[in-house]
Amino acid sequence: MRVALAADHAGVELKEVLKRLLDELGVDYRDFGANTTDSVDYPDFAADVARAVASGAYDRGVLVCGSGIGMAIAANKIPGIRAASVNDAPSARLSREHNDANVLTLGARLIDPARIREILQAFLDTPFEGGRHQRRLDKITNIENGK
Repeated sequence: MRVALAADHAGVELKEVLKRLLDELGVDYRDFGANTTDSVDYPDFAADVARAVASGAYDRGVLVCGSGIGMAIAANKIPGIRAASVNDAPSARLSREHNDANVLTLGARLIDPARIREILQAFLDTPFEGGRHQRRLDKITNIENGK
């Protein structure tokens, strides 16, 4: 599995934690920035990661900002992206099982750092269930394609 990873200035510290966890898990990743706490615009980083995932170059994406919400909104503008903003492992698991989320967005100001490993692992390890959920995903894709 290949993961595209990025954060804005509010998420840089959590992104570094995520990089260590990905290393421990043996997951290949690319850090798309930001690398300092100097103010930046989160849509730029969300778009880079979302495009990398949508192109198929990366299997999943992980984005971090203060709330996780702005990154999710921006990433979801890229066709083929299903970004889910989650704050706990059950939400991460359900985003994969039911929605086949391919980008995880995290709120650095909202998430308990002690829970980050279980959230990341749930997102990376949980497969999409398919079945009745596929029908719903197909409807989302149709909406995305203007149908």
